[in-house]
Amino acid sequence: MSKRWVLPTYGGIDALEFVDAVASAPAAGEVTIAVTAAGVNPSDYKGLSGGWNADESLLPVGVGQEAAGVVTAVGDEVTHVAAGDRVVAFKVAGGFATDLTVSASDVFALPASIGDVTAAGLLHVGVVAAELLALSGARDGETLLVHAGSGSVGSLVLQLARLAGVRTIATASPGNHERLRALGAEPTTYGDGLTDRVRALAPEGVDAAVDAAGTDEALAVSLDLVADPSRIATLAPGPKAREAGVGISAGAAPASIAFRMPARARILALAASGDLTLTIARTFSLADAPEALRFVATGHPDGKVVLTV
Repeated sequence: MSKRWVLPTYGGIDALEFVDAVASAPAAGEVTIAVTAAGVNPSDYKGLSGGWNADESLLPVGVGQEAAGVVTAVGDEVTHVAAGDRVVAFKVAGGFATDLTVSASDVFALPASIGDVTAAGLLHVGVVAAELLALSGARDGETLLVHAGSGSVGSLVLQLARLAGVRTIATASPGNHERLRALGAEPTTYGDGLTDRVRALAPEGVDAAVDAAGTDEALAVSLDLVADPSRIATLAPGPKAREAGVGISAGAAPASIAFRMPARARILALAASGDLTLTIARTFSLADAPEALRFVATGHPDGKVVLTV
């Protein structure tokens, strides 16, 4: 019998239940995967208590948006993967499970050089990072400010920016500054005086900014430093960001979905070649998913959190 985590009612992390389940046989255009690892993201816990898009008619609902594993069955019309292949799936519903049946369009063969734990945590943050960089419009020869550069999204923004020839200045706690330098960024600390510290590092100005922190400070400092608000990209779609006209990573919006399709393949290719690396902060067993979600909810995991099966 398979197992999966489900949310039977909007009651937060404590409402999650680890239940017996059977993955449905794949229909045409679908793939069934024996899951070996699943990525944990902030968005996985943020909707557990309900919210503006809550729909009780959909409950119980599975949790988790990305997973790696081995194909156990394929439906008709699936030709790019076969039973026995190592794969990663994103963006899916119900990734916190031992078995999963999903659309084949969201499943990618895994290069041998990418391990299952890395694969399970790579695509969500990788695609978001690529989208944020694209929204900022940062290009070769320009200077980009990245808030929360040591986090899983921010660190990938830095790597993608370096590949594009973009100079980066990034914020993090002092203990993470060497890590930022290794990623090609010039580090500085967040907190009071951030605007002045960035100006000292870039007296010629900052062309664009990526807010991977989602804080009031990150937005305010970015608006102080970047002349064109549309060249500030943020993860936090709050009213202040919308009023300022900054670029927002919308996730489920049609534009984001269209961007996500080719971005997933590019992120995997860069990881396979070693041009993109993902820091794994911690792994938890699938049975400990609530503990993993609470750890992510602290906001300071310093890397990606992954469940192992």
